[in-house]
Amino acid sequence: MGGMTATPPARRVLLAAPRGYCAGVDRAVIAVEKALEQYGSPIYVRHEIVHNKYVVQTLEKKGAIFVDETAEVPEGSIVMFSAHGVAPTVHEEAAQRRLATIDATCPLVTKVHKEAVRFAQEDYDILLIGHEGHEEVIGTSGEAPEHITLVDGPEDVARVEVRNPDKVVWLSQTTLSVDETMETVDALKTKFPGLVSPPSDDICYATQNRQIAVKQMGAEADLVIVVGSKNSSNSVRLVEVALGAGAKDAHLVDFADEIDEAWLEGVSTVGVTSGASVPDVLVEGVLEWLSQRGFEDVEIVKAAEESITFSLPKELRRDLRAEAAELSGRPSGQ
Repeated sequence: MGGMTATPPARRVLLAAPRGYCAGVDRAVIAVEKALEQYGSPIYVRHEIVHNKYVVQTLEKKGAIFVDETAEVPEGSIVMFSAHGVAPTVHEEAAQRRLATIDATCPLVTKVHKEAVRFAQEDYDILLIGHEGHEEVIGTSGEAPEHITLVDGPEDVARVEVRNPDKVVWLSQTTLSVDETMETVDALKTKFPGLVSPPSDDICYATQNRQIAVKQMGAEADLVIVVGSKNSSNSVRLVEVALGAGAKDAHLVDFADEIDEAWLEGVSTVGVTSGASVPDVLVEGVLEWLSQRGFEDVEIVKAAEESITFSLPKELRRDLRAEAAELSGRPSGQ
């Protein structure tokens, strides 16, 4: 036998497009920055404005204060609601505490809330497909709690009961796996043949596009790195979709320094993408980390063009400090 060894395959990175910020996240993050500029700190934000560690830390440094509940916000202050949306009771709490509110709910989440309200008014049983405990699910459920049953994946379908199988509709969280959601819908349709679908798909354009890009990439990748936080539903789904598409391995990291060198063993193609609440600076950090280890060749995998933008919350066009002072009956100079 000769001493010839096979040359290792060239190392390359497949970079997904679209990735990172969606229109709803972009709008919510800018809304916090603008509110701080316009009204000064503190601006209170109920729950993480978007599910990303770095974004939250950056906004905290600028003067945003994140709270778990409206009750933690001092009377007469400004509070912002996160992109995931809130239940009507939260708006009521804010009014009781005399808070001026800025609602940064993503318009595509608001659309699902409106569907829930409409179907509840028509006395439908609403089957909401989503993850238990996720802020978006809590917010949507709060629109019509007595009409909504949560369905958390296909295996949950067996226990679902409705009052009238001819008056039942499904809605969904905006950040789910498209394939798994359709599996759940199929199972629900088998059980309730009269099941009505929402007027338009609730899973948002950004979630779908990022999943399509990962599917295209996953089949060729030995390793997929998804940049995103553990509590980001759409980011966690990207890892699942990558593995489902044939990626040999896939991991979720917040920052490049969380990547384990051991993941690169025997790897020649690395796929990189990011969740809808991730700023691109974090992805650049990952690409830099990879290039230092010989993965310098970056190829874009393009699945869609995105040109959607949303206008900022209308409350940023008013003098909220004065309104908050008026609500709490104290001079605004304090």
